[in-house]
Amino acid sequence: MKSDSVKVGMQQAPHRSLFNALGLTKEEMDRPLVGIVSSYNEIVPGHMNLDKIVEAVKMGVAMAGGTPIVFPAIAVCDGIAMGHIGMKYSLVTRDLIADSTECMALAHAFDALVMVPNCDKNVPGLLMAAARINVPTVFVSGGPMLAGHVKGRKRSLSSMFEAVGSYAAGTMSAEEVEEYENKVCPTCGSCSGMYTANSMNCLTEVLGMGLQGNGTIPAVYSERLKLAKHAGMKVMELLEKNIRPRDIMTKEAFINAVTVDMALGCSTNSMLHLPAIAHEVGFDLNVDIANEISEHTPNLCHLAPAGPTYMEDLNEAGGVYAVMNELTKLNLLNLDVMTVTGKTVGENIKNCINKNPEVIRTVDHPYSKTGGLAVLRGNLAPECSVVKRSAVVPEMLVHEGPARVFDCEEDAIAAIKGGKIVPGDVVVIRYEGPKGGPGMREMLNPTSAIAGMGLGSSVALITDGRFSGASRGASIGHVSPEAAVGGPIALVEEGDIIKINIPEYKLEIAVSDEELKRRREAWQPRTPRVTTGYLARYASLVTSSARGAVLKVPEE
Repeated sequence: MKSDSVKVGMQQAPHRSLFNALGLTKEEMDRPLVGIVSSYNEIVPGHMNLDKIVEAVKMGVAMAGGTPIVFPAIAVCDGIAMGHIGMKYSLVTRDLIADSTECMALAHAFDALVMVPNCDKNVPGLLMAAARINVPTVFVSGGPMLAGHVKGRKRSLSSMFEAVGSYAAGTMSAEEVEEYENKVCPTCGSCSGMYTANSMNCLTEVLGMGLQGNGTIPAVYSERLKLAKHAGMKVMELLEKNIRPRDIMTKEAFINAVTVDMALGCSTNSMLHLPAIAHEVGFDLNVDIANEISEHTPNLCHLAPAGPTYMEDLNEAGGVYAVMNELTKLNLLNLDVMTVTGKTVGENIKNCINKNPEVIRTVDHPYSKTGGLAVLRGNLAPECSVVKRSAVVPEMLVHEGPARVFDCEEDAIAAIKGGKIVPGDVVVIRYEGPKGGPGMREMLNPTSAIAGMGLGSSVALITDGRFSGASRGASIGHVSPEAAVGGPIALVEEGDIIKINIPEYKLEIAVSDEELKRRREAWQPRTPRVTTGYLARYASLVTSSARGAVLKVPEE
């Protein structure tokens, strides 16, 4: 066992004395040491129940003959961090989580791990760590929140942000906003739509790193505690069989993940996180593959914010496995990939039927014949940009209009809420990329303001930042190269005509090459917004969003 290096032999007597200080018995020391990575805290609604999940995991590990030992991982609530300096600290925690988990797991020679994440950067950060550490590992998340109910309709956090925009437009009263405030987030859990946290927890199932239901069983269901116990038991089976993350997260598994991503209509942030996780496994997952897969993968789900259904509905309809089984009718998945169940994908999903074709459309009756995400390129985004096209109204799939240019999110929000943005405009928010932000802030506030102001079907938003999974509309993010490194988005001027063609995967500015060259020669880099602390260090190391915003290592 890996832990023998800290438990067995005369040289390890000092180590054993420290285990004795922990109160571990000889019997516990003789068993495999299983690290339980707990993301529990009291500030993130998706994490406030993780203490219960962790206790259930510990019980499962102990029942199966292991010794569970808990250590922590941090997590940021994107909703609370939204719209102020806090959002600069969201994406950057992904790497802190991966780094600190690597440190703890390897410093203490754990034989196996159970990861207990739930929210946006926590899930990919721990998947990155799992790939690095490469000991038998199972994931079990805290589960999604139940949808709220306002005036007889299901609602979620995106509804709350849009309500603020409606108030600014004068179409909703303060009392109505307060009703939303008190009802849209009724339980603990990751927010109830197909936002980033739920997207990544669902894709953890597809990658083979989580058990069935990991992405969809609601946080408040007792079934979630049973899942956690099974995760604890299952990791011991993986340890016995020596099945490790890199045996599971193969190239074929990532292709499956992108395919199911398209069918589910996941957050655009998956196009940051999947490449970053693949990078840790040891290969490049080029975002171009998204369009290739999208061309033959139907979009089967319109979960909030794209439509009126929620994670609880997907769970009742059969969950992620039912979506995967539906896709097998078109032979779109590799069924031979190994998973943490100890079985292949094909064995796992064989009898998982679609119980509600209104929630999970059949492949014969999809929302669209193409997938939920699209990667756009052109002279405005030579490397890439990403849009959640399943959340774009048909009339905005092809659009052109004058650029309204802002060098930070706050200025754009002020203009939107001040009535200065009109139908047809293309709002450009730049210097918000991985380096320029720094931290690549999410733009849920401006997209929600656009929707709340009644402009969702007539105004587009383009940024080198990114979007919350709760954003909807013609919201195009990850534009790269970013403005901070002199990408074309830095050269856009007020009134330039921007052309968007999502079906043809194009994002262009109607300016000649000669004029762009002239502007580039006149362009000067901006003074960094942050020059001290972790953000400054992050900005100096982070790569393009086209590469998943991974951090450079010395040889790079």
